[in-house]
Amino acid sequence: MRRTVAVVGGGCSGVLVTRELLRCGEDDHVVLVEPGEPGGGVAYGNAQPWHLLNSRAGAMSADPDDPDHFVRWSGAAPADFRPRREYGRYLRAVFDEAVAAHPGRVEVRRARATRIVPGAGGGTVVPGAGGGTVVPGAGGGTVVPGAGGGTVVLDDGTRVRADHVVLAVGGPTVARQPFEHPRYIDDPWRPGVLEALPADRPVLLVGTGLTAVDVALTLTADGRRTAPVVAISRRGLLPLTHTVDAAPPAVPDLDDCATLRDVVRTVRAAAGEAADWRPVVDGMRPYLDRLWVALTPQEQGAFLRHLARAWECHRHRMAPEVAARVVALREAGLLEIRRGGVAAWPGLADYAAVVNCAGPGRLPGAAGPLVGALLEEGLVRLGPHDLGLDIDPAGRLVAADGRVHERLWLIGPLRRGAQWETTAVPEIRAQAHRLATDLRPRPALAGVA
Repeated sequence: MRRTVAVVGGGCSGVLVTRELLRCGEDDHVVLVEPGEPGGGVAYGNAQPWHLLNSRAGAMSADPDDPDHFVRWSGAAPADFRPRREYGRYLRAVFDEAVAAHPGRVEVRRARATRIVPGAGGGTVVPGAGGGTVVPGAGGGTVVPGAGGGTVVLDDGTRVRADHVVLAVGGPTVARQPFEHPRYIDDPWRPGVLEALPADRPVLLVGTGLTAVDVALTLTADGRRTAPVVAISRRGLLPLTHTVDAAPPAVPDLDDCATLRDVVRTVRAAAGEAADWRPVVDGMRPYLDRLWVALTPQEQGAFLRHLARAWECHRHRMAPEVAARVVALREAGLLEIRRGGVAAWPGLADYAAVVNCAGPGRLPGAAGPLVGALLEEGLVRLGPHDLGLDIDPAGRLVAADGRVHERLWLIGPLRRGAQWETTAVPEIRAQAHRLATDLRPRPALAGVA
């Protein structure tokens, strides 16, 4: 029997999970709900030529069985840092190839999802959390065989009925800032908003992470800027830099680490003994989710308060070419990095604009319209530390009352909190493959109807 799987969101997560659903499902029909071009999203859709990936080309394959897929497609060397705009084209090509390889099995709905109604796809609707269906998981529940998936309500007035629904809408929106300015730019990725700023007046960036770096590159790209770009954050830390040549990952001995303090001590010792700390950080990557889940909620909170920013600077590094440009801008006086609180920052009126580069915020305040509606209706609940949504170990969404939806799934950055390493392509690629495998129809057991 042919099933329908609705994938809500056509960015990186949506493309990768659609590809895996087509590969793993024998005859499933996939409906991708995305108002723009598949493969764009915030990370790649509005990137400029000078915005580079912060991972090497060799790590960016869309195919879990072919690590060199992107390298061959782009003609790059595995160690290269390619333009993000190019990677967006790659994702669109991956999507188009998957559609062509499975004719008649994909439909793209160019609209925005506004609601998801669980249990309205097929089978029986079970009363409960929003009328949804549940299975045992993080919050318990009752198995309900054959219950329907859901209906996705679109902003064009149409509906998509599906046996399974996969939420692939990216991460939280940017963290809101508690101040006002006549020209406050909350979304630096809005087309044309940065290019319109005068080059002879300073611009204040709130945040010093990778988004701030990208914005600084855009504001100085044409060479006309005479006034500085000032980036400010509580600690004033910039992302660190990749080496030109990658060293093999070095896995620290984490077997005896029972607490956060143990992990920190072990990692610092391993980095101190190594010629370079980067291989140690890279070697931890496959074990980060296991370490995160093993921490107590109190230890996770301590990590978020005291160590998360430093970790992000080491883990998510700048490409060498980008770092060289940042050094040149600072030496020319066109980029200043400051430490402190924004609310107390003097002379805000002197800046041509204040640009929010603070990165993703916490839920529910940073929820987009669809996720906000799901939270308000109790169909989903906040995950640990309000970093994302709650899921069971397989990636099924958990309702407000703790029950697990059997056929509502989550993939990508909104898993953060329940997982830690869930924002980069290798991890999302693995999530997509596991999800599609879990959805694969299983043969009936002998003697069972």
